[in-house]
Amino acid sequence: MTFGILLFPGSNCDQDCAYVVQSVLNQEARLVWHKETSLDGLDALIIPGGFSYGDYLRTGAIARFSPVMKAVEKFAHAGGLVLGICNGFQILVESKLLPGVLLRNRSLKYICRDVSIRVENTGTPFTGLYKKGELLNIPIAHAEGNYFCDQETLDDLRKNNQILFRYADEGNPNGSLDRIAGICNPGRNILGMMPHPDRSAEALIGSEDGKRIFLSMMEHMSSKIA
Repeated sequence: MTFGILLFPGSNCDQDCAYVVQSVLNQEARLVWHKETSLDGLDALIIPGGFSYGDYLRTGAIARFSPVMKAVEKFAHAGGLVLGICNGFQILVESKLLPGVLLRNRSLKYICRDVSIRVENTGTPFTGLYKKGELLNIPIAHAEGNYFCDQETLDDLRKNNQILFRYADEGNPNGSLDRIAGICNPGRNILGMMPHPDRSAEALIGSEDGKRIFLSMMEHMSSKIA
């Protein structure tokens, strides 16, 4: 399987994602420059973390207008799997592929540490290999990870079971509404999350709890081929 990994000026987790795909999952990774206009030949897409365009204006606000994003929208609307991690999540909400917005952390400080998140929904292509209620140890590294939306949107997220991950450790690290750490779209094929599964895919670096997100994607894609 071929995973595309978007590359914007300022991305800094693209190589982390490529390493996981190639060395941990033994799959093919293709770096996709932000000026490309086609995603042909890709089975899934990862929008990695970093500081696209230096996070000027708002996080993800400039990246949203990169040429590749029209191809991302087409890929997603056709049912392709899209995983946005950290800045990737921010780009997805700016592109209106996911609802809501990511605000400055409640502390107004950059946070980089391991957190505990709880799996809330296992009926998606990203969470099929987890158990509902399972606690995962996955790091965060962001200054704008405070998820917010209006009440109507929050009601829809809850009703449609689109909240896939919630922060489970005490204190809610960034102040996210309803402790939201990751959400999907109604079609279940787009996931945005602030924690970094790409940095928790091997026990050697402290946790492999994020690995099953990628494995779940692979299993889902294999089932579609079969």
